[in-house]
Amino acid sequence: QSEFDKQGHRGCRGLMPENTIPAMVHALGMGVTTLEMDISFSKDKKPLLSHEPFFNHEITTKPDGGFIDEKEEKKYNLYTMSYDSIIKYDVGMKPHPRFPQQQKVKAVKPLLADVFDAIRNDMMTRRRPFPFYNIETKTTPATDNIYHPAPAEFVELLMKVIKEKEMEDYVIIQSFDFRTLQYLHQHYPHIKTAMLIEADNKSSFRKQLTDLGFNPTIYSPDFSLVTADLVAKCHALNIKVIPWTVNDKNKIKELKNLWQ
Repeated sequence: QSEFDKQGHRGCRGLMPENTIPAMVHALGMGVTTLEMDISFSKDKKPLLSHEPFFNHEITTKPDGGFIDEKEEKKYNLYTMSYDSIIKYDVGMKPHPRFPQQQKVKAVKPLLADVFDAIRNDMMTRRRPFPFYNIETKTTPATDNIYHPAPAEFVELLMKVIKEKEMEDYVIIQSFDFRTLQYLHQHYPHIKTAMLIEADNKSSFRKQLTDLGFNPTIYSPDFSLVTADLVAKCHALNIKVIPWTVNDKNKIKELKNLWQ
């Protein structure tokens, strides 16, 4: 419990285009120990980095140079597009309305396999230990087989890449959707898991663990839910606590003090 894990949210979203290779590489240069990212799928069943399963209007430039309107963004469903067509869209050059310090660089939604390769090469150049990868499975029951594969297929396709790139010891799979974590625990119990909890989740900690069906490696609640009592309960069960997403320095210090 003595090591403090510094995670780069979607790489380093405030400074570089989210969920892109430039963001991941830049985050490592800032000393993060874990790269946080989100997984969606292309029509040809390739896992790629994207927070939404479609092209978000805030970050996307179309191949013709135009922008996507918010009303139509969900029509650009990644799960209905081949990866060859997905990489024709830029997600790094459009100025982000909520992150004015974000650098503008040409970037595409990368394959997870390419992220692993790029980071491995970068770490060998820096002669640094490999980071961990906190990978979120973006699934919901309502959008199974519409925006993404159903949980079993999702996990199997994800694990295929993780195993091929020999990253099993370096990944943590996180999700709000317990179904993917449950499948992972049943079929790949050696893989670290993180249980994501929304701020409005009113269930007790014990009830949440009962619903999940096993003790995860990490309990990952919205930072507003974290108390000294919660930390103590998790540590008593040998569960790490990694809250999300804390952007205020004073709040970071306050939360770190709960670990003392």
